[in-house]
Amino acid sequence: MVETHDSPGPEATQRVIAIANQKGGVGKTTTAINLATAIAATGRQVLIIDLDPQGNASTGLGIDRRTRAISSYHLLIGEATLAEAVMPSAIPNLSVVPSSVDLSGAEIELVDAPRREYRLASALTGQGCYDFILIDCPPSLNLLTLNALVAAQAVLVPLQCEFFALEGISHLVKTIERVKQVFNPTLELHGIVLTMFDKRNNLSDMVAADVRGYFGDKVYKTVIPRNVRISEAPSHGKPVLIYDVRCTGAEAYIHLASEVLKRERERELVA
Repeated sequence: MVETHDSPGPEATQRVIAIANQKGGVGKTTTAINLATAIAATGRQVLIIDLDPQGNASTGLGIDRRTRAISSYHLLIGEATLAEAVMPSAIPNLSVVPSSVDLSGAEIELVDAPRREYRLASALTGQGCYDFILIDCPPSLNLLTLNALVAAQAVLVPLQCEFFALEGISHLVKTIERVKQVFNPTLELHGIVLTMFDKRNNLSDMVAADVRGYFGDKVYKTVIPRNVRISEAPSHGKPVLIYDVRCTGAEAYIHLASEVLKRERERELVA
C-alpha cells in the first residue's frame, strides 16, 4: 500500500504535475484519475485540473456534465477563481476542476490575451491548500498544454508500449526543454510511465527496453498493464481503484503512486 500522510500544515509544499503526451489514447486521463486517487488515499489533499475539452477526467470521477457550470474554461479566461471552479469528488481528499465543451474555444479567445501562456499559473498562485495538483492535458501541444507546462513544476508522461512511442516522446521532451528555457525554468521531467503493457506481446518488451535504455532512471519501474477493469471503470464514473481495487490495473497504480511519492521525498532531501 501507499504510505499514509498527515494533513499538511500551512507551510506544506504544493506540487503541480502536468500529465502530458501529445498523442491520444496513451492513458493520460486514466493515469491522472487513478494516480490522484492513490495519492489521496494516503491522506494528502489532491486536485485534478481537467484541461482537456473532452472532459474525460471529470466524467471518470463521476462529475455529471450538467453540474459543470464553472469549469477550467472560466479559470483560464479569468471569469472564476480556483476556489470557485473546484468541485468535490466522491473520493475523500480528491477534488476536481471540471472541463466543459467551452474549453475548446479558449485557445481562440486567448490568442490576443496578455500573458496568455501564464493564465493557469496565475490562477494557481497563492492556492496552497493542496499537496498535489495534477493537470490532465489534451492530446496535443497547443495553448492549453502550454498553460499546463508553464504552471507545473514537473511533467509525468504516460507512454503506450507501441512501435512509434520513442519518436513521439522525443518531440515532447524537446517541447518541455523549450518551455523550460522560455517560460518556466523550474520545469522538469518527473518520469515516464509505460502504459498498456501486454506481457504476451514481444513488442511491449522491446519498447520498454528501448525507452529504459534511452531515458534510464526517468522511467518508472512500475508498468501499467492492459487490463479490462481499467477500461470498464470510466463508464461507471469511477477510478479503477474504486471500481476494483484488487485487479492488476489498480495494483499497478498503487505502486506507481508509491514511486511518485518516493521521488518527491528524494527531491526534497536533495533540495
